[in-house]
Amino acid sequence: MAEVRIEGFQEAVDEALGDVDMAGGDGDEVLEVEDAPNGDDAAPGEARTTFIDYLKSPIIELLVGQGDEQTILTAHQALLVKSPFFAEAVSQFDDETPRTFEFVEENLDAVGCFLQYLYTGEYYPRKTGDGLELDTDEASTGDSGDQLLKHARVYTLAEKLGVMDLKSLAHSKVHRVNATAKGELAYARFVYGNTPSSDVTIRKPIASFWGQRSHVLRHEAEEDFRKLCLEFPEFGFDVLSFVLDARERRGGDKLAEEPKSGRKRARNQ
Repeated sequence: MAEVRIEGFQEAVDEALGDVDMAGGDGDEVLEVEDAPNGDDAAPGEARTTFIDYLKSPIIELLVGQGDEQTILTAHQALLVKSPFFAEAVSQFDDETPRTFEFVEENLDAVGCFLQYLYTGEYYPRKTGDGLELDTDEASTGDSGDQLLKHARVYTLAEKLGVMDLKSLAHSKVHRVNATAKGELAYARFVYGNTPSSDVTIRKPIASFWGQRSHVLRHEAEEDFRKLCLEFPEFGFDVLSFVLDARERRGGDKLAEEPKSGRKRARNQ
């Protein structure tokens, strides 16, 4: 089972219960709650929502996964309703409604990252320099594409729940991950299988990646590349479109001098 890390949560609780001002703090290791994108900025004359107010709100249960892997996670309602998906669902609650949501099709680690983001404004691994803050055993590049898939799953879950800041954060982390050709193909397969064709934000970089490197990387995983093109024709079309567009840009002047109609070609050619 994937490990769900909620970093910075206990520190935030300790500060709130101790009636300590949550602003400020030394170092960058702990993300302060008030700095998180989910914090409330009260309008003039209105009482500011404190972190302890979030902790006083009702507990919501999230039933995640299926079978032996099924797990119950809990979170505070006042934080969950930062998501438009949960805000709409909670608005339908009455005193008799069980405060439980079923996410049987969702990945446990992705849901854990979503909850970590709600409480701290970040999720593991955090960005550092040009890379990500990974444990040694996670930093190795493998064929599974696990790290790429992790952020892709967070991206698609954030889209479903309407948390656009988390979606952008997940996408920014994708570009800091190194993977093998097979790992990149596993990532491309997930993206093309779980996002609409209109989502060029995540699909276009994939087509660009393979369009620029396919002559090298394709031979490292040629059979997998072929299967992906057959499974998701849109993937093959997007890569081909990128290659043809790039060729057209490079040879634009030459193409402009060529005849515009094939009907001028001699019949016997």
